[in-house]
Amino acid sequence: MSNLLQFWSLDAQQVLDGLEVSAGGLTTDEAHRRLAIYGPNLATPRPRSHSLALLLAQLKSPIILILIAAVIASFFLGDRTDAIIILAIIAISALLGFWQERGATRAVEKLLALVETRATVLRDGRQQEIPAGQIVPGDILLLSAGQTVPGDGLVIQSKDLFMDEAMLTGETYPVEKTAAISPADAPLSRRTNAVFMGTHVVSGSAQAVVVHTGKATEFGRVSERLGLRPMETEFERGIRHFGYLLMEVTLFLVITILVVNVYFNRPVLDSLLFSLALAVGLTPQLLPAIISVNLSYGAKRLAESKVIVKRLASIENFGSMNVLCCDKTGTLTEGKVRWQSALSVDGQESHKARLYAYLNAFHESGFGNPIDEAIRADAPQDISAYGKLDEVPYDFVRKRQSILVRRDGASLMTTKGALQNMLAVCFKAETADGASVDISSVAESIQRQFEELSAKGLRVLGLGYRELTVDAITRDHESGMTFLGLLVFFDPPKVGVDDTIRGLKALGVNMKIITGDNRLVAATLAQELGLRSDAVMTGAELRRTGDEALMRQVGNTDIFAETEPNQKERIIQALKHAGNVVGFMGDGINDASALHAADVGISVDTAADVAKETADIVLLEKNLDVLLQGVKVGRATFANTLKYVFMATSANFGNMFSMAGASLFLKYLPLLPQQVLLTNLMTDIPEMTIATDSVDPELVDVPRRWNVAFIRRFMIVFGLLSALFDFATFGVLLVLLNATTDQFRAGWFVESVVSACLTVLVIRSRRPFFRSKPGSYLILATMVISMIAVALPFTPVGKAFGFHPFPVVFLAYLLAIVVLYMLMAEVIKRRFYRWNVRDDREPRSRMASAL
Repeated sequence: MSNLLQFWSLDAQQVLDGLEVSAGGLTTDEAHRRLAIYGPNLATPRPRSHSLALLLAQLKSPIILILIAAVIASFFLGDRTDAIIILAIIAISALLGFWQERGATRAVEKLLALVETRATVLRDGRQQEIPAGQIVPGDILLLSAGQTVPGDGLVIQSKDLFMDEAMLTGETYPVEKTAAISPADAPLSRRTNAVFMGTHVVSGSAQAVVVHTGKATEFGRVSERLGLRPMETEFERGIRHFGYLLMEVTLFLVITILVVNVYFNRPVLDSLLFSLALAVGLTPQLLPAIISVNLSYGAKRLAESKVIVKRLASIENFGSMNVLCCDKTGTLTEGKVRWQSALSVDGQESHKARLYAYLNAFHESGFGNPIDEAIRADAPQDISAYGKLDEVPYDFVRKRQSILVRRDGASLMTTKGALQNMLAVCFKAETADGASVDISSVAESIQRQFEELSAKGLRVLGLGYRELTVDAITRDHESGMTFLGLLVFFDPPKVGVDDTIRGLKALGVNMKIITGDNRLVAATLAQELGLRSDAVMTGAELRRTGDEALMRQVGNTDIFAETEPNQKERIIQALKHAGNVVGFMGDGINDASALHAADVGISVDTAADVAKETADIVLLEKNLDVLLQGVKVGRATFANTLKYVFMATSANFGNMFSMAGASLFLKYLPLLPQQVLLTNLMTDIPEMTIATDSVDPELVDVPRRWNVAFIRRFMIVFGLLSALFDFATFGVLLVLLNATTDQFRAGWFVESVVSACLTVLVIRSRRPFFRSKPGSYLILATMVISMIAVALPFTPVGKAFGFHPFPVVFLAYLLAIVVLYMLMAEVIKRRFYRWNVRDDREPRSRMASAL
């Protein structure tokens, strides 16, 4: 298709011929053939989830790779048995992580398939809906308001088509597209006959032929060149900072232990393997798998509540969220707008206004909306004498919608929209008796009616008309009109939504309303729902408020009314800069930028394509009760993820500290490299069940966030406690029991594994361990691994790892140490949380508690 590289400079027939397609579209067979040639229509390839990629991902840690290289060197130097054992342990660890992540990945892919974006095309000469990923060059797209363009293409025909191309051009305002020819050297922003992947239709409709898909599109090239990826979430930032902490601690301890062992003239290769094995031991290498499993398990739980998670990391942000912004219509209200009345400027019922409103709503063909649906359903009229001529669809700049009809040879344009926007284009008004008066003479009366109706929670639009002699209209015809009356609608609050808002507030999530409705309607609804009705900021006030001032005010404002689409994003950014984790729930064309800016973008399955694509989470039902459950699941998932972090880092840090100390006074390595890796592997197995662990209610009561300083303190306190009992074990084995080298290693292995497994039951909860019931899988894994650890030194398998049997009396001493360790851990835990109570109870600050 080299002849179509500048397709915008060709006419439609040339492009159709070049693509070998007719105006009726491709056949299904031909489309399948082209899909095999061009591949899936993805601008940025999805992360590889096939088995080999996932398996290799388990081995990408630099420490693991260095360890493998050292083991291979050891193998060729003659120490083959130990080398094979170490490689086997690494393989088993990788397979465990692979098994967990593969299951998690497949589960998430099935969930994502439920909310995939679809496109409308002509195939086999008829209109069909297909997944956007199956679009191929030559497909004829049918575009309408709210849809996202699934490929680069040429406009064949259009009607009032306006596109939002901000993501590619930075242009704030919608750009009109027409079927024409642009110069070959026209920059992207001047190609007025072309549509591009990722942009979306603001208003109007069109047919376009797809020329480029996937990476060949403008968006695909930009993504590939810049390596575009989703914005980093709060949780991902926490993981990254936690990784820095581990890297610093690991590097310091590994170098220290290696230097000490070399200083005491121990074999250099053994010392290197030992140090690297300890580095693996400190690093929770299963953390990626644990996170994936936790998140996928949370995603499956949310799916049961009809919540589909598109981006797994957003589950954690869901739990951390402390501010939820949402629109009024359909979220807090029923969304089924009901027609109430059509009033003249005198406040009387007007049959003419009702008829003209019905003409306008009946012939509307742009993006469907509840206002027009209400008029069509509740105010049917006989309009058989009227034929539609033209239309200027609604957009969020004009806030008006015009329809041109003809009756008996005369053309009539009816226009409805926001009251102030309608008054701005009317210079006359018609009274109930049909008299025409200057608009200024009744403007005060109209405004008074508007305020009285709005104060009752009713939504009010303006209606006007103009008699013309043309067959087509543009925005320029919306002038010199006659104001006919007020259209009044009622959208009642959802039953029980006030209880849901109270439930969210009890969980530490504050609700804020962002709506285009007037402040009186918004304030009335807020009062009914128990929100602060006095804390209102309008779009006009937002325009006069600087960014710093807005950041100070936004926390004390619950209602943002009469807002413009671009102001929603500004409100979200101000809330985030003020230190909040912000969720935004939207479903319209004008919500895309706010959904992208929010920490958690939430939409619904029936939303406009652009809103559904931008969102992190999609609700199969537009229901705040679902969000309430989602917040709890998000917090439970976050709590379980951090349980693993606390368990792994505290125990592993203690073991490394003990190893460093033991290296100073022992004449031999306290554990062989393969024994260190086996210890780490066995203690990881119970922790892999953490996704199914039960979560104490207090851990979901308030939003919580990563705090690396808190994790560091936890690691040091409980790591030192673990090291203290390790040294006690050394003393018992060496002084009281006179253990040999092999017996010392076997004894310490047993104590390390059993204590780490059982202490999980203490660390996993702030409550006394006997008052918090663990998950059944965690209990089972803990018991099984503990028994295997005790039995291993007495088996042939244990001998292969360098373990040897020891007197049974050793077990009594080791058991006593473990019991004492658990009791001391319980005491220290209670005091630790008491000392850190301030960190624990400031979830809204940037340094809020990690758990």
